[in-house]
Amino acid sequence: MERKVERLAWSVLIAAFVVYPVGTVFYYSVQQYDVTRPYLNGFIGLENFRQVLVGDEVFRTSLLVSVKWVGSEVVLQLVLGMVLALVLNSAFRGRGLARSVLFSPWAVSGVVVTTMWKLMYNPFTGLLDTVLTRFGIIHSPIQWLSDVNTVFGAVVAAELWRGVPFFAIVLLAALQAIPTDLYEAAAVDGASRWRAFRRLTLPLLKDAIILATLLRGVWEFNNVDLIYTMTAGGPGDLTTTLPLYVVNQAVRYHNFGYGSALSVVGFVVLLAFAIMYLRLGRFGRDG
Repeated sequence: MERKVERLAWSVLIAAFVVYPVGTVFYYSVQQYDVTRPYLNGFIGLENFRQVLVGDEVFRTSLLVSVKWVGSEVVLQLVLGMVLALVLNSAFRGRGLARSVLFSPWAVSGVVVTTMWKLMYNPFTGLLDTVLTRFGIIHSPIQWLSDVNTVFGAVVAAELWRGVPFFAIVLLAALQAIPTDLYEAAAVDGASRWRAFRRLTLPLLKDAIILATLLRGVWEFNNVDLIYTMTAGGPGDLTTTLPLYVVNQAVRYHNFGYGSALSVVGFVVLLAFAIMYLRLGRFGRDG
């Protein structure tokens, strides 16, 4: 009896917090639902999807920006996270303190990160321009978040600071699960550190890397808070990702039907990518 009650409770929770919200998005995706023009609201079938896939240039631009954003963040965070994990996995004095300091950015919210980095990017009082000018690297202030040549890299750097600890934590946990006997045997066989890393560490970290990159890729694809508060998608649409475009349509322009259609397309893209990535990466399988 208790198990039946528990299963019923879980079913209700899943229906309330997963099935209903997702179903609502799919429902509104086939509706014309604009609160500013309620007299036009009603069922329109696949018209929203036709507009998204055929007539919306901003959608295609935002999807390309999303791919560029996710690729840049995941690759850079993986490389830097791996370096940090390898360093923190070795024995040295003050390792506990170093771990605490390096993992702390992961606990900071996106709005706080935005505030910190916007202060650093300030062209007149910011730390970055001050240091670069003092060392003679630049001779005039740079509008990091307004210049079309620097805005994307500036936002990537801010999110990189927050995201690297995630990879470092996951990879460090995986490294600590590798038996030290394997490294001792490799050293006896004359393997260098690089060879042991390439032939021993990387294969044993494969599943952790695949899972971490997939989770972080999905997270970065859906990232809105940091980009929105730093640039609001500008200048132009250079930092407008697909989720940010959804926010603009649904929240700023109150076009919930079209925003829902964009969300469904994003969901399908993410689902297809996740399935293909796990299959190609042979997650959970040797070799």
